[in-house]
Amino acid sequence: MSDANFRPASMLLATIGISLATFMQVLDTTIANVALPTISGNLGVSSEQGTWVITSFAVCNAIALPLTGWLARRFGEVKLFLAAVVLFVITSFLCGIARSMPELVAFRALQGLVAGPLYPMAQTLLLAIFPSAKRGMALALLAMVTVVAPIIGPIAGGWITDSYSWPWIFFINIPIGILATFVVWAQLRKRPETIVHQPIDYIGLALLVLGVGMLQVVLDKGNDLDWFESTFIQIGTAVSVVSLIVLVIWELTDQHPIINLRLFMYRNFTFGTLALVLGYSGFFGINLLLPQWLQTQLGYTPIWAGLAAAPIGILPLFLSPLVGKYAHKFDLRLLAGGSFLVIGASCFMRASFNTEVDYRHIAEVQVFMGLGIALFFMPTTSILLSSLPPKDIADGSGLATFLRVLGGSFASSLTTWIWHRREIYHHAQLTEHVNPYGPATQQYLEHLGGASQTAYAQIDRVVESQAYMLSTVDYFTLMGWLFFGLILIIWLAKPPFSAKGAADSGGGH
Repeated sequence: MSDANFRPASMLLATIGISLATFMQVLDTTIANVALPTISGNLGVSSEQGTWVITSFAVCNAIALPLTGWLARRFGEVKLFLAAVVLFVITSFLCGIARSMPELVAFRALQGLVAGPLYPMAQTLLLAIFPSAKRGMALALLAMVTVVAPIIGPIAGGWITDSYSWPWIFFINIPIGILATFVVWAQLRKRPETIVHQPIDYIGLALLVLGVGMLQVVLDKGNDLDWFESTFIQIGTAVSVVSLIVLVIWELTDQHPIINLRLFMYRNFTFGTLALVLGYSGFFGINLLLPQWLQTQLGYTPIWAGLAAAPIGILPLFLSPLVGKYAHKFDLRLLAGGSFLVIGASCFMRASFNTEVDYRHIAEVQVFMGLGIALFFMPTTSILLSSLPPKDIADGSGLATFLRVLGGSFASSLTTWIWHRREIYHHAQLTEHVNPYGPATQQYLEHLGGASQTAYAQIDRVVESQAYMLSTVDYFTLMGWLFFGLILIIWLAKPPFSAKGAADSGGGH
């Protein structure tokens, strides 16, 4: 698609510009979550209606991601990236000046749509401008952004909302986006690119919008509507499943598919993407449940819950450059397997928590898990892209990122569902042992000043707290076994794992 020998005048500036744009977009996916109650209150809607601020972004972002490869061929990689950044800045401004919930939801939907190409194109451009020996460094840098930005998001969102007002969580994107646009344009505007006027796959596009859009709404609203007890969820699931099945069949048979599903013929892309999606889903679920448990059961404020989770970003911040520099000296399956081993072990450490666990212990486990995260993104991304021909890198990056984001949506819904269902189960089990005439219950009632409505309510709160604790232990145990299982999956990939090797061999199937 472009000149593989092109190098920007300043590799450092080009990298900073691309990374800034990516940081802005990844940060924006989490920064609004903390401000939802304030936004809902200020715009005069219920908190349930307010969640459409998140859902609208997620739906449109998921739809746009698989289109990245087609858009890159049609308009050029650099132009697509710059257009996405500029439009992201404009939609951020529109979100900040929204004066009603319908306005904000509409602007967030547009923001999600234009944000789609940003991460895949950042990956594609960094791989293109870096010499093959240093591509690991480029991927490691993006990995660092992917880990650190979502951690900073909730903390920054809470601070901005408390100290200023919620529109500023969108306005802060403007100076970052303008700077990133200027730097990337200055460094990459002379990069030669080949434009391919490929016909638009209208049927594939329609099926994608319907199938993925409805699936994302079902995943976002399933817990609120009690899943299949809701007619809306039943119909939405049916529409989504049928649309996606037809989409797969159509894309595999169409001459100019809008999503290149044939990439799954490449062995490394298949197993690398599977490891990335499942690993990211587990990582996403852990970072969703931990702050939620700390706030609802241990009495942490949103800021302190964020600070308890934040240490996970310490080691990736310092180790990512080293991983990028020296990873090529190792079998990448060893690094990814080591990542899954560490993350799995950290999950089993959390499974030993109890309601008396202190902040320091929580933070130390997060630091330890950070070692695994530092070794996760770069090796798995290198593996999944390794066997793809250069012309398919944008397609592969967009498709893998789409599936990773979709995996995060599944993780979000399933984590909440599993946590609450297991709490109900444990609550019922524990309640069976609370006998008003039993010695232990009698002793506890005496400690509370005797049998009374207040005392029984206090016992119920203790039972609920312990039920959530046991549910949390169950979840982290499940995640521990998931990550140990991923060690086996990543070893199904096959060397060589360098882009040069892929190009030379034509990509091993």
